[in-house]
Amino acid sequence: MAIVMPQLFLYAQTLNDKIDRLVYTELGDTTGPGAVFLVAHNGKVIYEKGFGKANIESGVAMNPQNVFQLGSITKQFTAIAIVILQEQGKLSVKDPVSKYIPDYPGGNKITIHQLLTHTSGIKDFTKMKSLGEIAQKNMTPKMMVDFFKNEPVDFIPGEKFEYNNSGYVLLGYLIELVSGETYENFIQKHLFEKAGMWDSRYATDRLIVLKRAYGYHKKEYGYVNKTQINFSVPFASGSLMSTAGDMLKWQNALNNHILINPKSTESVFSQYKLNNGDTFTYGYGWHLREMEGQPVREHGGSIFGFKTMGVYLPKKDIYVIGLSNCDCFSPTQLARDIALLTAESVQ
Repeated sequence: MAIVMPQLFLYAQTLNDKIDRLVYTELGDTTGPGAVFLVAHNGKVIYEKGFGKANIESGVAMNPQNVFQLGSITKQFTAIAIVILQEQGKLSVKDPVSKYIPDYPGGNKITIHQLLTHTSGIKDFTKMKSLGEIAQKNMTPKMMVDFFKNEPVDFIPGEKFEYNNSGYVLLGYLIELVSGETYENFIQKHLFEKAGMWDSRYATDRLIVLKRAYGYHKKEYGYVNKTQINFSVPFASGSLMSTAGDMLKWQNALNNHILINPKSTESVFSQYKLNNGDTFTYGYGWHLREMEGQPVREHGGSIFGFKTMGVYLPKKDIYVIGLSNCDCFSPTQLARDIALLTAESVQ
Protein backbone atom coordinates (compact mmCIF):
# COMPACT_ATOMS: atom_id res chain seq x y z
CA MET A 1 0.00 0.00 0.00
CA ALA A 2 2.86 2.37 0.72
CA ILE A 3 3.89 2.08 -2.94
CA VAL A 4 0.45 2.17 -4.58
CA MET A 5 -1.08 5.15 -2.77
CA PRO A 6 1.50 7.75 -3.90
CA GLN A 7 1.11 6.52 -7.48
CA LEU A 8 -2.65 6.99 -7.30
CA PHE A 9 -2.15 10.45 -5.84
CA LEU A 10 0.28 11.45 -8.58
CA TYR A 11 -2.06 10.08 -11.25
CA ALA A 12 -4.98 12.10 -9.91
CA GLN A 13 -2.83 15.18 -9.48
CA THR A 14 -1.61 14.92 -13.08
CA LEU A 15 -5.15 14.71 -14.49
CA ASN A 16 -6.27 17.66 -12.34
CA ASP A 17 -3.28 19.71 -13.51
CA LYS A 18 -4.07 18.94 -17.15
CA ILE A 19 -7.71 19.99 -16.70
CA ASP A 20 -6.61 23.15 -14.87
CA ARG A 21 -4.34 24.07 -17.75
CA LEU A 22 -7.10 23.49 -20.31
CA VAL A 23 -9.56 25.68 -18.42
CA TYR A 24 -7.13 28.52 -17.64
CA THR A 25 -5.97 28.59 -21.27
CA GLU A 26 -9.53 28.86 -22.63
CA LEU A 27 -11.01 31.08 -19.93
CA GLY A 28 -8.14 33.56 -19.79
CA ASP A 29 -9.38 36.37 -17.53
CA THR A 30 -10.26 35.07 -14.06
CA THR A 31 -10.91 38.54 -12.58
CA GLY A 32 -14.27 38.69 -14.35
CA PRO A 33 -17.10 36.14 -14.54
CA GLY A 34 -15.99 32.54 -14.81
CA ALA A 35 -17.13 28.95 -14.75
CA VAL A 36 -17.46 25.74 -12.79
CA PHE A 37 -16.30 22.40 -14.16
CA LEU A 38 -17.05 19.02 -12.63
CA VAL A 39 -15.75 15.68 -13.87
CA ALA A 40 -17.06 12.33 -12.64
CA HIS A 41 -16.01 8.74 -13.33
CA ASN A 42 -18.27 5.83 -12.40
CA GLY A 43 -20.61 8.30 -10.72
CA LYS A 44 -17.92 9.75 -8.41
CA VAL A 45 -16.42 13.23 -8.56
CA ILE A 46 -12.76 13.21 -9.62
CA TYR A 47 -12.48 16.93 -10.41
CA GLU A 48 -14.53 19.93 -9.28
CA LYS A 49 -13.43 23.54 -9.41
CA GLY A 50 -14.66 27.11 -9.75
CA PHE A 51 -12.90 29.81 -11.77
CA GLY A 52 -13.38 33.58 -11.87
CA LYS A 53 -16.12 35.48 -10.05
CA ALA A 54 -19.67 34.47 -9.16
CA ASN A 55 -20.40 38.16 -8.55
CA ILE A 56 -18.07 40.81 -9.93
CA GLU A 57 -19.53 43.75 -7.97
CA SER A 58 -18.98 42.03 -4.63
CA GLY A 59 -15.77 40.29 -5.67
CA VAL A 60 -17.25 36.91 -4.74
CA ALA A 61 -15.12 34.04 -6.04
CA MET A 62 -16.77 31.28 -8.04
CA ASN A 63 -17.51 28.15 -6.02
CA PRO A 64 -18.46 24.65 -7.28
CA GLN A 65 -21.70 25.01 -5.28
CA ASN A 66 -22.88 28.09 -7.19
CA VAL A 67 -26.29 27.97 -8.88
CA PHE A 68 -26.43 28.68 -12.64
CA GLN A 69 -29.16 29.10 -15.21
CA LEU A 70 -29.03 26.04 -17.44
CA GLY A 71 -30.54 27.37 -20.66
CA SER A 72 -31.40 24.56 -23.06
CA ILE A 73 -30.09 21.76 -20.83
CA THR A 74 -33.60 22.27 -19.43
CA LYS A 75 -34.82 20.23 -22.40
CA GLN A 76 -33.42 17.05 -20.81
CA PHE A 77 -35.74 17.50 -17.84
CA THR A 78 -38.74 18.28 -20.04
CA ALA A 79 -38.11 15.16 -22.11
CA ILE A 80 -37.79 12.90 -19.07
CA ALA A 81 -40.99 14.40 -17.63
CA ILE A 82 -42.83 13.40 -20.82
CA VAL A 83 -41.42 9.86 -20.59
CA ILE A 84 -42.52 9.64 -16.94
CA LEU A 85 -46.06 10.55 -17.99
CA GLN A 86 -45.89 7.87 -20.67
CA GLU A 87 -44.84 5.29 -18.07
CA GLN A 88 -47.82 6.42 -15.97
CA GLY A 89 -50.10 5.72 -18.94
CA LYS A 90 -51.19 9.35 -19.20
CA LEU A 91 -49.88 9.89 -22.74
CA SER A 92 -47.92 8.20 -25.51
CA VAL A 93 -45.13 9.78 -27.53
CA LYS A 94 -47.02 8.49 -30.58
CA ASP A 95 -50.01 10.68 -29.74
CA PRO A 96 -50.76 13.65 -32.00
CA VAL A 97 -50.70 17.11 -30.44
CA SER A 98 -54.38 17.50 -31.38
CA LYS A 99 -55.33 14.82 -28.82
CA TYR A 100 -54.53 17.33 -26.06
CA ILE A 101 -54.84 20.67 -27.91
CA PRO A 102 -57.67 20.14 -30.42
CA ASP A 103 -57.36 23.63 -31.97
CA TYR A 104 -53.60 23.42 -32.64
CA PRO A 105 -53.12 24.05 -36.39
CA GLY A 106 -52.04 20.81 -38.08
CA GLY A 107 -51.85 19.18 -34.66
CA ASN A 108 -53.25 15.92 -35.99
CA LYS A 109 -50.08 15.51 -38.07
CA ILE A 110 -47.54 16.40 -35.34
CA THR A 111 -46.66 13.80 -32.72
CA ILE A 112 -45.16 14.23 -29.26
CA HIS A 113 -42.22 12.16 -30.55
CA GLN A 114 -41.58 14.78 -33.23
CA LEU A 115 -41.64 17.57 -30.64
CA LEU A 116 -39.09 15.66 -28.55
CA THR A 117 -36.77 15.05 -31.50
CA HIS A 118 -36.98 18.52 -33.13
CA THR A 119 -38.61 17.10 -36.25
CA SER A 120 -42.04 18.76 -35.96
CA GLY A 121 -41.43 21.62 -38.39
CA ILE A 122 -43.26 24.18 -36.25
CA LYS A 123 -41.90 27.73 -36.10
CA ASP A 124 -39.17 28.33 -33.51
CA PHE A 125 -40.39 31.31 -31.49
CA THR A 126 -36.81 32.48 -30.84
CA LYS A 127 -36.54 33.26 -34.57
CA MET A 128 -39.69 35.39 -34.65
CA LYS A 129 -39.18 39.15 -35.04
CA SER A 130 -42.00 39.85 -32.59
CA LEU A 131 -40.24 38.01 -29.74
CA GLY A 132 -39.06 41.31 -28.22
CA GLU A 133 -42.69 42.30 -27.64
CA ILE A 134 -43.19 39.50 -25.08
CA ALA A 135 -39.68 39.01 -23.65
CA GLN A 136 -40.49 40.94 -20.47
CA LYS A 137 -44.12 39.82 -20.16
CA ASN A 138 -45.48 37.23 -17.77
CA MET A 139 -46.79 34.60 -20.19
CA THR A 140 -48.89 31.56 -19.35
CA PRO A 141 -47.93 28.36 -21.21
CA LYS A 142 -51.09 28.73 -23.32
CA MET A 143 -50.15 32.31 -24.19
CA MET A 144 -46.70 31.11 -25.28
CA VAL A 145 -48.20 28.39 -27.48
CA ASP A 146 -50.69 30.87 -28.94
CA PHE A 147 -47.77 33.20 -29.70
CA PHE A 148 -46.27 30.81 -32.28
CA LYS A 149 -48.93 28.24 -33.17
CA ASN A 150 -50.40 30.13 -36.15
CA GLU A 151 -47.01 30.75 -37.77
CA PRO A 152 -46.38 28.88 -41.05
CA VAL A 153 -44.54 25.60 -40.53
CA ASP A 154 -40.94 25.38 -41.75
CA PHE A 155 -41.30 21.86 -43.12
CA ILE A 156 -43.58 18.80 -43.11
CA PRO A 157 -43.42 16.95 -39.75
CA GLY A 158 -40.73 14.28 -39.83
CA GLU A 159 -39.09 15.67 -42.97
CA LYS A 160 -35.91 16.86 -41.25
CA PHE A 161 -34.22 17.62 -37.94
CA GLU A 162 -34.04 21.30 -37.02
CA TYR A 163 -33.41 22.40 -33.44
CA ASN A 164 -36.57 24.02 -32.14
CA ASN A 165 -37.42 25.77 -28.86
CA SER A 166 -41.15 25.99 -29.61
CA GLY A 167 -41.43 22.21 -29.56
CA TYR A 168 -40.21 22.08 -25.96
CA VAL A 169 -42.46 24.95 -24.85
CA LEU A 170 -45.33 22.94 -26.31
CA LEU A 171 -44.12 19.85 -24.43
CA GLY A 172 -44.13 21.86 -21.20
CA TYR A 173 -47.73 22.88 -21.86
CA LEU A 174 -48.66 19.23 -22.52
CA ILE A 175 -47.05 18.24 -19.20
CA GLU A 176 -49.35 20.69 -17.43
CA LEU A 177 -52.47 19.61 -19.33
CA VAL A 178 -51.86 15.89 -18.80
CA SER A 179 -50.53 15.92 -15.22
CA GLY A 180 -52.77 18.62 -13.77
CA GLU A 181 -49.67 20.16 -12.17
CA THR A 182 -47.67 23.21 -13.16
CA TYR A 183 -44.50 22.43 -15.09
CA GLU A 184 -42.46 23.90 -12.23
CA ASN A 185 -44.13 21.69 -9.62
CA PHE A 186 -43.97 18.56 -11.78
CA ILE A 187 -40.23 18.95 -12.37
CA GLN A 188 -39.61 19.71 -8.69
CA LYS A 189 -41.63 16.75 -7.39
CA HIS A 190 -40.99 14.03 -9.95
CA LEU A 191 -37.43 14.84 -11.01
CA PHE A 192 -35.48 17.13 -8.69
CA GLU A 193 -36.71 15.61 -5.43
CA LYS A 194 -36.41 12.00 -6.61
CA ALA A 195 -32.85 12.63 -7.82
CA GLY A 196 -31.93 14.50 -4.62
CA MET A 197 -31.29 17.74 -6.53
CA TRP A 198 -31.95 20.09 -3.63
CA ASP A 199 -30.14 23.10 -5.14
CA SER A 200 -32.09 23.03 -8.42
CA ARG A 201 -35.19 25.05 -9.21
CA TYR A 202 -37.22 26.95 -11.79
CA ALA A 203 -35.34 30.14 -12.65
CA THR A 204 -36.07 33.53 -11.11
CA ASP A 205 -34.38 36.93 -11.14
CA ARG A 206 -36.51 38.29 -8.30
CA LEU A 207 -36.54 35.66 -5.55
CA ILE A 208 -33.49 35.07 -3.38
CA VAL A 209 -31.45 32.13 -4.69
CA LEU A 210 -28.73 31.15 -2.25
CA LYS A 211 -25.27 30.76 -3.85
CA ARG A 212 -26.51 32.27 -7.11
CA ALA A 213 -23.92 32.90 -9.84
CA TYR A 214 -24.80 36.24 -11.43
CA GLY A 215 -24.92 36.38 -15.22
CA TYR A 216 -22.97 38.82 -17.39
CA HIS A 217 -22.47 40.03 -20.95
CA LYS A 218 -19.17 41.35 -22.25
CA LYS A 219 -19.12 44.68 -24.07
CA GLU A 220 -16.21 46.58 -25.65
CA TYR A 221 -15.92 48.65 -22.46
CA GLY A 222 -16.18 45.69 -20.06
CA TYR A 223 -18.70 43.40 -18.37
CA VAL A 224 -22.33 44.34 -17.73
CA ASN A 225 -25.13 42.59 -15.90
CA LYS A 226 -27.20 40.28 -18.08
CA THR A 227 -30.37 41.41 -19.83
CA GLN A 228 -33.42 40.32 -17.88
CA ILE A 229 -36.20 38.26 -19.40
CA ASN A 230 -39.35 36.76 -17.99
CA PHE A 231 -38.67 33.04 -17.56
CA SER A 232 -42.24 32.22 -18.55
CA VAL A 233 -41.06 32.87 -22.12
CA PRO A 234 -38.34 30.19 -22.51
CA PHE A 235 -40.42 28.08 -20.07
CA ALA A 236 -39.84 24.33 -20.61
CA SER A 237 -37.23 24.98 -23.29
CA GLY A 238 -34.76 26.81 -21.04
CA SER A 239 -35.89 28.01 -17.60
CA LEU A 240 -34.25 25.75 -15.02
CA MET A 241 -31.36 26.44 -12.63
CA SER A 242 -28.93 23.97 -11.10
CA THR A 243 -25.43 23.32 -9.78
CA ALA A 244 -22.62 21.12 -11.08
CA GLY A 245 -23.15 18.70 -8.18
CA ASP A 246 -26.89 18.45 -8.82
CA MET A 247 -26.24 17.82 -12.50
CA LEU A 248 -24.10 14.83 -11.52
CA LYS A 249 -27.00 13.60 -9.36
CA TRP A 250 -29.18 13.96 -12.46
CA GLN A 251 -26.78 11.88 -14.56
CA ASN A 252 -26.52 9.22 -11.85
CA ALA A 253 -30.31 9.08 -11.44
CA LEU A 254 -30.63 8.38 -15.17
CA ASN A 255 -27.90 5.73 -15.10
CA ASN A 256 -29.46 4.00 -12.09
CA HIS A 257 -33.03 4.15 -13.49
CA ILE A 258 -34.31 6.10 -10.50
CA LEU A 259 -36.58 8.24 -12.68
CA ILE A 260 -37.53 6.03 -15.63
CA ASN A 261 -37.18 2.32 -16.37
CA PRO A 262 -34.48 0.75 -18.59
CA LYS A 263 -36.80 0.36 -21.60
CA SER A 264 -37.78 4.03 -21.44
CA THR A 265 -34.13 5.00 -20.97
CA GLU A 266 -33.27 3.16 -24.18
CA SER A 267 -35.94 5.14 -26.04
CA VAL A 268 -34.50 8.43 -24.74
CA PHE A 269 -31.00 7.60 -25.97
CA SER A 270 -31.95 6.08 -29.34
CA GLN A 271 -31.34 7.66 -32.71
CA TYR A 272 -34.44 7.92 -34.88
CA LYS A 273 -35.24 8.17 -38.59
CA LEU A 274 -36.78 10.87 -40.73
CA ASN A 275 -39.59 10.23 -43.20
CA ASN A 276 -37.05 9.33 -45.89
CA GLY A 277 -35.33 6.75 -43.68
CA ASP A 278 -32.26 8.82 -42.84
CA THR A 279 -31.03 8.59 -39.24
CA PHE A 280 -30.37 11.80 -37.29
CA THR A 281 -28.31 12.31 -34.15
CA TYR A 282 -30.83 13.40 -31.53
CA GLY A 283 -32.86 11.36 -29.07
CA TYR A 284 -35.23 12.82 -26.48
CA GLY A 285 -33.44 15.88 -25.07
CA TRP A 286 -29.87 14.83 -25.93
CA HIS A 287 -27.61 15.04 -28.97
CA LEU A 288 -26.26 11.54 -29.64
CA ARG A 289 -22.93 11.75 -31.41
CA GLU A 290 -19.50 10.19 -31.65
CA MET A 291 -16.26 11.80 -30.57
CA GLU A 292 -13.00 10.13 -31.58
CA GLY A 293 -14.78 6.78 -31.75
CA GLN A 294 -16.57 7.26 -28.42
CA PRO A 295 -20.39 7.42 -28.33
CA VAL A 296 -21.40 10.70 -26.67
CA ARG A 297 -24.60 12.01 -25.09
CA GLU A 298 -24.43 15.78 -24.81
CA HIS A 299 -26.39 19.01 -24.66
CA GLY A 300 -25.55 22.64 -24.20
CA GLY A 301 -27.46 25.70 -23.15
CA SER A 302 -27.35 29.42 -23.82
CA ILE A 303 -29.50 32.06 -22.17
CA PHE A 304 -28.80 35.71 -21.35
CA GLY A 305 -25.68 35.78 -19.17
CA PHE A 306 -25.01 32.03 -19.13
CA LYS A 307 -23.66 29.20 -21.28
CA THR A 308 -23.60 25.54 -20.23
CA MET A 309 -22.53 22.14 -21.52
CA GLY A 310 -22.95 18.56 -20.29
CA VAL A 311 -21.05 15.65 -21.91
CA TYR A 312 -21.43 11.96 -21.05
CA LEU A 313 -19.32 9.08 -22.39
CA PRO A 314 -21.43 5.97 -21.62
CA LYS A 315 -18.74 3.38 -22.41
CA LYS A 316 -16.34 4.97 -19.93
CA ASP A 317 -19.03 6.30 -17.55
CA ILE A 318 -17.43 9.75 -17.65
CA TYR A 319 -19.56 12.84 -17.07
CA VAL A 320 -18.39 16.42 -17.53
CA ILE A 321 -20.51 19.47 -16.78
CA GLY A 322 -19.35 23.02 -17.51
CA LEU A 323 -21.33 26.04 -16.31
CA SER A 324 -20.38 29.61 -17.29
CA ASN A 325 -21.84 32.87 -15.94
CA CYS A 326 -21.00 34.95 -18.99
CA ASP A 327 -22.46 34.33 -22.43
CA CYS A 328 -19.09 35.54 -23.72
CA PHE A 329 -17.57 32.17 -22.76
CA SER A 330 -18.87 28.86 -24.03
CA PRO A 331 -17.80 25.70 -22.17
CA THR A 332 -18.91 23.46 -25.06
CA GLN A 333 -15.60 22.46 -26.67
CA LEU A 334 -13.77 22.60 -23.35
CA ALA A 335 -16.21 20.10 -21.79
CA ARG A 336 -15.65 17.77 -24.75
CA ASP A 337 -11.87 18.12 -24.51
CA ILE A 338 -11.96 17.42 -20.77
CA ALA A 339 -14.11 14.32 -21.37
CA LEU A 340 -11.62 12.95 -23.92
CA LEU A 341 -8.66 13.82 -21.69
CA THR A 342 -10.32 11.99 -18.80
CA ALA A 343 -11.10 8.99 -21.01
CA GLU A 344 -7.42 8.69 -21.84
CA SER A 345 -6.48 8.80 -18.16
CA VAL A 346 -9.01 6.52 -16.43
CA GLN A 347 -9.00 2.75 -16.47
